[in-house]
Amino acid sequence: MRSVALAAVILLTACSTSSTDSSADLSNNGQQNFQARAVKIARDSIIVDTHIDVPIRVEMSNGTEDVTQATTGGDFDYPRARAGGLDVPFMSIFIPASVDEAGGSRALADKLIDQVEGMAERAPTEFALATCVADVRRNVAAGLISLPMGMENGGPMAAGDDAPMHFFERGIRYVTLAHAKSNAFSDSSYDQKERWQGLSEAGRQLVVRLNDLGIMVDVSHISERAFWQVMEASKAPVIASHSSARAFTPGFERNLSDDMIKALARRGGVVQVNFGSSFDTAAARSWSETFEAAAKAYQAEQRVAPFSPESRAFAKAYRAEHPFPFASVDDVVDHMDHIVKLAGVEHVGIGSDFDGVGDTLPVALKDVSMYPNLIAGLLARGYDSRQIRLILGENLLRVWSQVERIAQQRGGRIQCVGA
Repeated sequence: MRSVALAAVILLTACSTSSTDSSADLSNNGQQNFQARAVKIARDSIIVDTHIDVPIRVEMSNGTEDVTQATTGGDFDYPRARAGGLDVPFMSIFIPASVDEAGGSRALADKLIDQVEGMAERAPTEFALATCVADVRRNVAAGLISLPMGMENGGPMAAGDDAPMHFFERGIRYVTLAHAKSNAFSDSSYDQKERWQGLSEAGRQLVVRLNDLGIMVDVSHISERAFWQVMEASKAPVIASHSSARAFTPGFERNLSDDMIKALARRGGVVQVNFGSSFDTAAARSWSETFEAAAKAYQAEQRVAPFSPESRAFAKAYRAEHPFPFASVDDVVDHMDHIVKLAGVEHVGIGSDFDGVGDTLPVALKDVSMYPNLIAGLLARGYDSRQIRLILGENLLRVWSQVERIAQQRGGRIQCVGA
């Protein structure tokens, strides 16, 4: 077992379960028992979180944020990750659609990858790069937090014929095919224009190329048509790196429908549940949609940019007048429970979107120190330690291993840092 100093688990708050017995267990001695067990499970398990937006956070701070040390802002840093038992935070190499459209996607991707490499270089006794499952297990045994990378928005993969191999060699191990807008490969769930009616021909070819290289295909953010076309094109299991269940947010295409969840699971994939409140409850989704409409109207009327000081002031005033309805740990567990009932416990995991969803994170899941609260919520629903270990990380590692094996069968190679 690895040696890790877990901080005292943050008290579960606003936690109401659908089961009367579970609610009773969460009070007094029952709650304390779940917390103690949760800390032990966090210590003894490999916790994988497939989506943490640290690199773009550091970029936007002009390099002033050093997450190898304790930070006052954001959702991730080394001390808090260690406190929460986090072992494998996938660093999101996020490329905004505007950067992709302007032709700067490859340069930004390389810059953000440089940042992740810099984290490991500055803190070699805390962090280590990981480009294969063997690296992850080796790092865990050595007491190091692994830093694998996923590319959010596949735009850089179109920046030259060599781009897929280039980014494979730089350590990218999953690719979210699109982001907020359609790109060269896929339509986005947020883009109503549906340029390709799903995937472009280049997108279909990219899916197969990623299979050949051993890079996981990520269906988060893409349109529903594109999702089904990925299911047809991919020769390997795929992931949804940070999506939740649409059953709780009707009409929100960014989350997966029940049919999509079942189809992804039949192919051996895994849904990594997003923690953002607007992904998890209808109330938070409705608030977000109403706010976005009000903000756009304000910006058009005042002729100001979305991230201008004026827009930020508007958002602050709006939120003061209309408090945001934060989700709870229990709401996040609802999504996991739903996916388990649809597809089995082998097909759900964690894709928090820490540092990516702003101040919308649930009560008691505000940063990477708080995974034990999620574990306590799963214990309260009756999940045992074996099932919880699957959800925390082993499911994702299984898929990653399958993708590696399929790549080898197709003539590719497994590239490890530690090899």
